[in-house]
Amino acid sequence: MLLLGCIKEVSDYELVISLPNGLSGFVPITQISDAYSKLLSKQVAQGELPEGLNSLLDMYSPGTLVRCIVASIEKGDDGRRSIKLSIDPKKVNKGLNASALTTGMLLSGSVSSVEDHGYLIDIGVIGTHAFLPHEKAKNYIKAAKRGPDLKIGQNLNCVIVEVKNEGRVVHLSIDRSEVAASLATEKQNWSLSTLLPGLVVKARIQKVTPFGLKLTFLSYFTGIVDFMHMDPEKSMNYSPDQVVKACILAVHPSSKAVQLTLRSAFLHPGGSPNQLSSDRMGAVVAESTVKAFYKQFGALFELDDGTLAFARLKHLSKDRKSFKPGAFKAGCKHKCRIIDYSLMDEMCVVSLKYQIIEAQFLQYQDIHTGDVVQGKVVSLKPIGMQVKVTDGIKGLVPSIHLADVILKQPEKKYNVGDEVKCRVLECNPAGKKLILTLKKSLIQSKLPVLTNYEDAKPGLITHGFVVCAREFGCIVKFYNDVKGLVPKNELSSEPISCPDKVFYEGQVVKVMVLKCEPQQERLLLSFRLSSRSGLEDKRECTSKEKQELKYQIGKIVDVKVLKKKDNGLEVSVLEDEDSVVAWIPTLHLSDFVAISKLLWHCLQEGDVLPRVMCLSDKRERIILSRKSAVISAVQEEQVVRSFSEIQPGMLLTGYVRNVMPFGVFVEFPFGVTGLAPKVSMSDKFVTDTKDHFVVGQTVVAKVMSIDEEKQRVLLNLQVSECSLGDSAAESFALLSQYFKELEEIRDLLKRGESSMAQGLCELEPGKEVQLVVQDVREDGSALFSGSYAAGLTVIATRYHLGNKNIVPGKKMKALVLHVDALTSEVYVSLREELLQQRP
Repeated sequence: MLLLGCIKEVSDYELVISLPNGLSGFVPITQISDAYSKLLSKQVAQGELPEGLNSLLDMYSPGTLVRCIVASIEKGDDGRRSIKLSIDPKKVNKGLNASALTTGMLLSGSVSSVEDHGYLIDIGVIGTHAFLPHEKAKNYIKAAKRGPDLKIGQNLNCVIVEVKNEGRVVHLSIDRSEVAASLATEKQNWSLSTLLPGLVVKARIQKVTPFGLKLTFLSYFTGIVDFMHMDPEKSMNYSPDQVVKACILAVHPSSKAVQLTLRSAFLHPGGSPNQLSSDRMGAVVAESTVKAFYKQFGALFELDDGTLAFARLKHLSKDRKSFKPGAFKAGCKHKCRIIDYSLMDEMCVVSLKYQIIEAQFLQYQDIHTGDVVQGKVVSLKPIGMQVKVTDGIKGLVPSIHLADVILKQPEKKYNVGDEVKCRVLECNPAGKKLILTLKKSLIQSKLPVLTNYEDAKPGLITHGFVVCAREFGCIVKFYNDVKGLVPKNELSSEPISCPDKVFYEGQVVKVMVLKCEPQQERLLLSFRLSSRSGLEDKRECTSKEKQELKYQIGKIVDVKVLKKKDNGLEVSVLEDEDSVVAWIPTLHLSDFVAISKLLWHCLQEGDVLPRVMCLSDKRERIILSRKSAVISAVQEEQVVRSFSEIQPGMLLTGYVRNVMPFGVFVEFPFGVTGLAPKVSMSDKFVTDTKDHFVVGQTVVAKVMSIDEEKQRVLLNLQVSECSLGDSAAESFALLSQYFKELEEIRDLLKRGESSMAQGLCELEPGKEVQLVVQDVREDGSALFSGSYAAGLTVIATRYHLGNKNIVPGKKMKALVLHVDALTSEVYVSLREELLQQRP
């Protein structure tokens, strides 16, 4: 059976596909294409990554429509059936042959090799060579933003633009405008064996029924549109003989059944269906209105925001005996919970079951590290115990975490089906990975849960577990794979000669943090929990209290640079009788990370920096900030001074403290911190968090939720959610501030006596200059020299040479595009259209 599906999730080894009518399936990594499978086999044989092999995450994104074929229906250990699919063109297009190929046909193809002038595409037709020229792929590649070339194994929606030698050679296009405009017609001679999902056709309504429509299309085909796939805005206005545009969803050659959709998102090939906002998943809707009831399928509801949702029969009541059809007449209202979203139906899937509505956890995103959860034992294996938390959530208890002591025969303590109480050690929603512990010492611990290096403040006492005991000491692990070292001299107040004979793997221990370097992920710990003398603490507090009273957070001061260090500036506060010394970290010199580094480079000892704000008064020295956005937020009282003031929905200005694979930690003035998980970092799909944020970057974050018990704040950094008002005005204000700070740097450079510094000041973007060609490099770019360019590297890329004859020694007129003062590089253009447009 052939189906049109939509990629729902992408993992290392499979694609999860949303299918019509609320179904879902999976495409294993071995069912992508022949060329991709050969590369995988090569990797297994050689033991290293072969050239041209890319991960599924590099090639596929959620929301992409794909044609697939059912490979098999598999039954899991829990009795549930799963649909195994393939997107291999040889299987999807197996009904096609060379003689059936015609111009204008829309079909699936997969990149099999990258050539000099384009790509060889596998369309699964024996004896046919398909070629995609660069010209017909460049717009798609540019829009996809996945690198300069298509990748082997990448699945494409292709239009045949030329057929040669009776179908033995075809030329293709993946240009989005051409794909979107394609329409299947009678001239293309489609048959039931060649008909493909995703084709858009003109159809005529033959019959209107309570469950949908019957259509005729391409002269002699008939198909059905069920009630879930009628256009919601026109569902009451369909009539016999009406001509409509439809998209084929499924083709079953043996039963000759064809399913179509009239939903607008599918009527332009290459598009993608509407998606559900992340905050709606799992939401409980107090009043949903019944729109229609289908006794064999379920009920259609309208939710509080006007969107449609569907509940299958089994989700309308606790069981069949308690089900009352009379409660689902049109207009009746019910409480429900959104449990899924069908991309192919553009519809929420809901449940009315009380136990689901009240469930604490519905999806992996609902579970947080440190949570205590109830589960049921599913299986016991050498690596550990598999635990079922809810229907869709399973976790693993590693063998060393089955009890406080190591169990040699866990099957004597646990049986399949037993209820167990666990604590979450690690949760990765993207990878559906959940690691749990059954150690009572950890489950019952009232000490703070250490889930990241940023929270490991000196003096913090918490529980962890030993993962390694050697002659140098012990390595202790906490939550989210945070780990630290207890050196030999900190194991006990008494000397321990052989730590491996005193401590064992899996042992729960209480430790104190001595020192932490979050960016290096270095953590120094101690088993000696005795604190410093009260007298020393008192003396330290007394000296700090006076300083804190004078320099509270938000106080604006002028400072003078005393000393430049690798990571910041040591400064003295002007007009202070005590000559207080403070610290400005490099990344706090500006809202813009690049400007911060440039300003640090240009400043000299003795320079004065006006209007700097006190940022922290809780450390050994005063920390200052020059970030204008942060200063404005404090002065306008757009801040929270403690955890108790935080409310969901707040928009707060802060700065990135650390970037981790699972999300971004953001710190705000007054020391409050929060985590933006990977799924809430960007409006775009995030593969690598470090591609989106850097440490020190100023951000506006929206508070999504708070956990008062754990003192945890979850944030959203998506631009669409975090606008403070007029987004255009915000953008102009940021640009204005950027250029203002750039001008300040230019003024600092002007005082330099070197010709290079003077050149950097003179060469402003937009300035026309006379240059002399020095050299032409292998990549086609050219290097120049000139009166302003002493000591600078002046470059024009191959594109910006404008097809001019470039010869070393030749004088040329050029336009300055960009000046990078940090690297002393100047980028110029020789293109006439830019030189002529100059005012």
